[in-house]
Amino acid sequence: MTEHPRETTREQREPGVTRRGVEEQQAPLGAAGDPGLRRAAPAGRVQPGEAMATASLYEEGLEVESRSVWRLALRRFLRHRLAMASLILLVLIFLAGIFANLVAPYSYSQINLSDAGLGPSLSGYHFFGTDDLGRDYFSRVIYGIRTTEAVAIFTAVLSVALGTLVGAVAGYFGGWIDNLLMRLTDLVLTLPALAVLLVASALLSTDSPITVSFLLAAILWTSLARIVRGSFLSLKENEYIEAARASGASHTRIILRHMLPNSLGPIIVNGTLTVAVAILIEAVLSFLGFGIKPPTPSLGSLINDGKGQMLTEWWLVTFPGLTIVIICLCVNFIGDGLRDALDPTQRRVRA
Repeated sequence: MTEHPRETTREQREPGVTRRGVEEQQAPLGAAGDPGLRRAAPAGRVQPGEAMATASLYEEGLEVESRSVWRLALRRFLRHRLAMASLILLVLIFLAGIFANLVAPYSYSQINLSDAGLGPSLSGYHFFGTDDLGRDYFSRVIYGIRTTEAVAIFTAVLSVALGTLVGAVAGYFGGWIDNLLMRLTDLVLTLPALAVLLVASALLSTDSPITVSFLLAAILWTSLARIVRGSFLSLKENEYIEAARASGASHTRIILRHMLPNSLGPIIVNGTLTVAVAILIEAVLSFLGFGIKPPTPSLGSLINDGKGQMLTEWWLVTFPGLTIVIICLCVNFIGDGLRDALDPTQRRVRA
């Protein structure tokens, strides 16, 4: 007597499938509004309810926050402890110069012969001592910071604007325009900067910080022009620049909208470092007597005023010089932080 093989059900062949699940999948579509009777969806098709649930889950728990390049750069800069400490200190120094009328205990020109030649002390708020005329040197240093920072900031703005303009035009158009502008840049680079500034200061009136700023910017724009030119030469070969040019975008729009934003990193770093260079050159010019003229105080002119009493009244040279050193160090540390933050290949913070 032959035994017929026993028929196996689907739930026996597939342990993960129950009879209730099979019945629900085989059940016909019920009346409208009956959520219990739904036909099984074909393979590969997503039901609207499942799509909504997936979208809701994505919005609530799986959404990845998008971050722009500038936001990532800001985050890297904020994690650079040395740059942040330098930025805070530099802001405090510059704010003291801006609000010198409120911070300084005396006027920079106030003379008190009874206090002449006093050393640094807390008595009478003469923190940096006094000079031979009894003028408070702490107040004169604070007012000198105001003059020096005005020269440095104006110089940085003018040199960045001129260098960016020359470099962008030379790198974008190329050809004879590039050759002409780069030969002009090379000519300025070959000039002895200090000698040219001394001659120009002797011929022109340098009583105003604006005049000194124009003289410094006329020399300091060349390095940035070469950097921007190199950046534009590499950017103009990219596909999105060709696409913008093919779509009919003007040269001005391509330069300002597509190429200049991608070159802001080296421009910002170079502009920051220009501040320190301008402070040092202005101090040298004022020390040699070709910078800001008295009675307006600047850090360089204060050192020049106290160089005759350097051995006996050391504070007349030490405190203005120390202020210049602190400002330049802060600017350089900030420049290092910006360079690391704006470098897309930088993966970890140095300090």
